Amino acid sequence: MLQNWLFTSLQAESHDLIFQQNGAPPHWHLMARAFLNEKSAPATNDYKRKRMEFCDSMLEMMEDETFISRLILSDEATFHLSGTVNRHNVRIWGTEHPHETVEHERDSPKVNVFCAVSQDKVYGPLFLEGNTVTGQTFLDMLQNWLFTSLQAESHDLIFQQNGAPPHWHLMARAFLNGRGPKTLLALCAWPARSPDLTVCDSFLWGHVEDHVYVPTLPTNLDDLKHRITTAINSVHRDMLIRAWEEFSYRIDAAPAAGGGHIEHL
Repeated sequence: MLQNWLFTSLQAESHDLIFQQNGAPPHWHLMARAFLNEKSAPATNDYKRKRMEFCDSMLEMMEDETFISRLILSDEATFHLSGTVNRHNVRIWGTEHPHETVEHERDSPKVNVFCAVSQDKVYGPLFLEGNTVTGQTFLDMLQNWLFTSLQAESHDLIFQQNGAPPHWHLMARAFLNGRGPKTLLALCAWPARSPDLTVCDSFLWGHVEDHVYVPTLPTNLDDLKHRITTAINSVHRDMLIRAWEEFSYRIDAAPAAGGGHIEHL
């Protein structure tokens, strides 16, 4: 069925696909994984173009010396009790198929974590209820936690979020657009497949992962939350300044790389 029908049908799609199946034995007789091929080249060129446009817009705004000090980036990550972290779908970067697999423990207890990062501090962690982050979950977080925290700031802020669907829920966008001049929603549309351009992915989640999953591993969700909180509270301003300097470098380097990823420096 896979050979003669399903993947024949999928070849008509113009973008990369992830094929998720359940655990029935016939499904795992053969592991089929989608990776970049010639058919996806137009989509690849399109996302590189959008990355270059995003970086060009950011570079233009960064000509204002106060821009970075007012910018706030945010993201969510899922930490599993089993020792895995789901951030940007655990991508493996490379120009060739890496022939690697990523193991996951099915139904492992987990926590969803939200953080926002400025040049001065990390806002969070906030542990989100539920197995997944929805538009309503994200809206509740904005209304009841993040913007309550941001009100204490004395200067104008620019809140730039990535393109995750909950972030662009109609109610969330209406709330953000109605915040007035003190907190502005950045107008740059976040380019798809660009975790390398955010401080959360390039710095924060890796820092937390390194401090959380050390022997012995957390034994329950309360222990996991405590370790995450301790790791985030250990981030000091010098670390953030270096992370934002790296962000500026990545924004500058991506167009020079033709829109390609700047995953490893």
